[in-house]
This record gives sequence, structure tokens and C-alpha cells, in this order.
Amino acid sequence: MSTASAIALGVACFAIGALVGFWLPPHGRRPARDRPRPVRRILLPFTGVAISRRAFDAAVRLAKAENATIMPAFLARVPRNLPIDSPLPSACAQGMPLLEAIEQHASAQGVAVDARVGRGRTSRDALKRLLDEEQFDRIIISATDRPRAGLDGDDIDWVLHRVAAEIMILRPAADDTRRISATGVAGHF
Repeated sequence: MSTASAIALGVACFAIGALVGFWLPPHGRRPARDRPRPVRRILLPFTGVAISRRAFDAAVRLAKAENATIMPAFLARVPRNLPIDSPLPSACAQGMPLLEAIEQHASAQGVAVDARVGRGRTSRDALKRLLDEEQFDRIIISATDRPRAGLDGDDIDWVLHRVAAEIMILRPAADDTRRISATGVAGHF
């Protein structure tokens, strides 16, 4: 093949690649602006004193695989007769030990944890306020069929239609009762 033919072939390949968006630089990597953004923050919201072990394990596996931080968030309900920033000692007495348990379990597996407390008039309102304040790449929701033991079907529907993040909803089988709870947590709150 002559030099002129090789140059013409290279220019043609470059032009076709540029037109369809498949051109890669000589080193074989896409420029940083064209690469998918890695997942860095995984939100794990909860409302009670326990969370599904399967949801927690999924968050840990994803965080390890993607070098992400798990952000467990206790969604505290503030009664309507109180200002939204009122102290909530009884709610925190339930939620803080579970935040500590999640942190201890995840840290023992080498995963970074950055816990949050979301406040709102309802669990959905607390989640909405938290999502308005911060960005999350993924949300893992531990679904349950028990009323008042987590985010309900309407809340999950709201998340699916309103939140611009990857969402994973896990509901274990009925016979899977494994949970992460505050039982045996060492620490102070």
C-alpha cells in the first residue's frame, strides 16, 4: 500500500469514526468528559430500628466494586406542631443506634460510610429534603410489606418517578428475616 493510500484510509477512518462518535485517541481511552461518571455515593435510607440484611449487603458489594461511600440516612419524622429543626430525642434514640450499627458493619468490611439524618413531616418529606440538599448516584431502598416499617408503596412510586438517580429496591423473600439492627452496637451516641 502506498503512503498516499494509507493516509487516505486513515483520514477516512477518522472521519467515519468522528461522525458516529466511536473515535478513540491513540492511547485507547476516551477523554474524561466522555467517560461515564463513576458512582461515588450510595444512599441507604431507613425509618425504623432495623434494615434488611440483603439491602445492606447489596450496598456494601456495590460500594466495594465502585469505590463508593455508603450514606445511610435515618429519615426522622418531625410532628407538625414542632418547627422542622426541633430536637427529636425519642426518634434519634431509635435511629442513631442503627446508623452506628451500619457504620460498624460497613467499616469492618473496608467500606467508607458517611451517615445522615433527614428531617421531614413524613418519611417521604425527609427523603425529599435530603435529596434536595445533596447529590447521590444510587439509592438502595429496603422495601417491606409491613405497614409503618419503612417507605411505603406510594413513597417508592414517588422515588421512582421523581428522583434522578439509579434506584435499587430490594424486598427479601418472606422467609428471609435477616436484619441489621442496633443489637450489640458498641459506641456512644
